[in-house]
Amino acid sequence: MKKTLVLIAAAAGLALVAQPAAAAGGKGHALRDGNFSFEGPFGTFDQGQLQRGYKVYREVCASCHAMDLMSFRTLAEPGGPFYDAHQASAAENRFVRALAKEVQIADIDTETGEPIMRDGTAADRFPNPYPNATAAAAANGGAAPPDLSVMAKARHGGARYIYSLLTGYLNPPAELQIRPGQYYNAYMAGDLTPFMPEGSHDVPPGGFIAMPNPLMDGQVTYDDGSAETADQYARDVSAFIAWASDPKQVQRKQSGVGTLIFLLLFAGITYMSYRRIWKGVAH
Repeated sequence: MKKTLVLIAAAAGLALVAQPAAAAGGKGHALRDGNFSFEGPFGTFDQGQLQRGYKVYREVCASCHAMDLMSFRTLAEPGGPFYDAHQASAAENRFVRALAKEVQIADIDTETGEPIMRDGTAADRFPNPYPNATAAAAANGGAAPPDLSVMAKARHGGARYIYSLLTGYLNPPAELQIRPGQYYNAYMAGDLTPFMPEGSHDVPPGGFIAMPNPLMDGQVTYDDGSAETADQYARDVSAFIAWASDPKQVQRKQSGVGTLIFLLLFAGITYMSYRRIWKGVAH
């Protein structure tokens, strides 16, 4: 029984440290710490930050990157950037309905069968900036921009990786051989040894990326008075992408912590019952 209690306590400890560990630095190059509020077993998303992050995505990232798995109504679900407890349902959320109406959705006229463009609704998914992957690659020098729907789940480090990448554009070393259409980023995965002079031992960290630096100071206007800097934009959009990758993250963590507390209490009661029932009995 004592071993069981020890194992349960160890599992609880691992659960408490698992999330920060997953957000640790990338291989060979420590990721930047974004001080995100949602990190850790008790962390929650900052709704204001999510709203700012959505604005950065909509005004900057959405021109190249799709989020095919995201629907507008998801923005109004509990924990989302535009959740309103006074609204009966996510589909009726006034903020989401207004945001969806700002975009045009390709559709088919049900009466004529002709292709049309209509205002978006809360039920629509985020529009893709390109009709297909081939068109996306052709418009971006042969490299199709990746979908951002689950990008934080697909990259080691999650939001920290995205934040580090967006702020990792540096002036490359003078001896680094960069091809046209490529940009040096200190956090991009890669090996730059083949692009350095033969025999060079001072190989910079990082790699090449086909996306130029997308953020600059003053690019997006914030309505809440937050700093309008590239660093703040990167931090906010990274938080939004992390939320979009796992909208139920907070609820899942709360359920997990509650389950661990229950198991610990249950184990304690079981142990005390065991001691009481077998008290004075040789076994």
